[in-house]
Amino acid sequence: MRRFACGAVLAAGALLVSAGCAAQDSGEGAGASEPRTIKAVPGCGEGSWTDPAGLAADRAPARCTKGTPAAKPLKERRKLTIATGTLSAEYVAPLQVAVAKGEFKKEGLDVTLKVLPTPDALPLLAKGDIDAQWAAPEAAVINGVNSGFDIKWVAGNFSPDPKSKSGLWVRLKDGESASHVPMADRKLGTMIGKGSVIAYPMNQALKKHGGGLDKVQFQALGSADVLTALQNGGVDSAWLLDPVWRKVDGDDRYAFLGGQPPGEPLGGMLFGPNLLTEDVDAGVALLRAYIRTINTYFAADYKKDPAFVAELARLMKTDRTVLESTPSLRMDWEIRAGTTNRLQSAYRAAGVSEGDPLPESRLVDRALYGEAVGHRP
Repeated sequence: MRRFACGAVLAAGALLVSAGCAAQDSGEGAGASEPRTIKAVPGCGEGSWTDPAGLAADRAPARCTKGTPAAKPLKERRKLTIATGTLSAEYVAPLQVAVAKGEFKKEGLDVTLKVLPTPDALPLLAKGDIDAQWAAPEAAVINGVNSGFDIKWVAGNFSPDPKSKSGLWVRLKDGESASHVPMADRKLGTMIGKGSVIAYPMNQALKKHGGGLDKVQFQALGSADVLTALQNGGVDSAWLLDPVWRKVDGDDRYAFLGGQPPGEPLGGMLFGPNLLTEDVDAGVALLRAYIRTINTYFAADYKKDPAFVAELARLMKTDRTVLESTPSLRMDWEIRAGTTNRLQSAYRAAGVSEGDPLPESRLVDRALYGEAVGHRP
């Protein structure tokens, strides 16, 4: 197993990367050194791939038929470790279901989900000590790639239902309304730091109201304190996650200013050198099982099935009523064009980026999920 992604060092503010660490020039390029054979996949037709440039809020996510793409077991079983920051969040549910339903095992994969914060998992992924990470292209990830880490974003996770109001909420002052809330110089409470992918939609929402990440005061709060601080006046605004926003929804003292863009996943699967270059077959198999799980169990409004909601609650170790209080996520394995550019712009505005902006081709590889559904670039 490779111990270091490449010979890269960061010294005196200058990035020196060895020639052997050159990245693919195209976000569509396969991670393997030799061309991959792409074959048509039964059950995965025209709708199994959408134009990455499509950003419409009502964009239908890619889908194959239920139970597809069919498993193609590896010749030898492989043990893989996927790091995730939590096992209780709904966006992790497809991985847990894939484990519980044996979808990974059908591919010849023994998958372990290991809870690790992104800062701890990132160097392990780059060194090959873990195989994949369920996270997002956060500032730490992009800064790591800028310093030589061989890591790419290879599959998306979800976009919110249009009815969701997970996002930026503000406590209104006299004379203010949701359409007119001056946000400059206000205090914003969040458990999510400036280096999170949420910086991108947060910056968008703030700019619509005269703010911006560089014009508000941030106050870091624990998950249990964000709502309390907003309600008692400790902060003027807050980023409220599912299902916390339900506590203020419908109360005219508060206004929802915006959340994650519909139709645009902001996280998902990250691969390191183990699956990008050393064992691409295993990487494709892992994504094939993940995609099959979405098509089989999460293809539409999965919360309409009470039995499945009960099963999810058991897997996530959460209250069923909590799951039922928010709309289903739109599970989506694809990555939109330009997302990493928009994220990097937000990180620069927040002052948490290092080095020059990276092109999408250094951060994204759509070829592996394309191969899993039989898409020829």
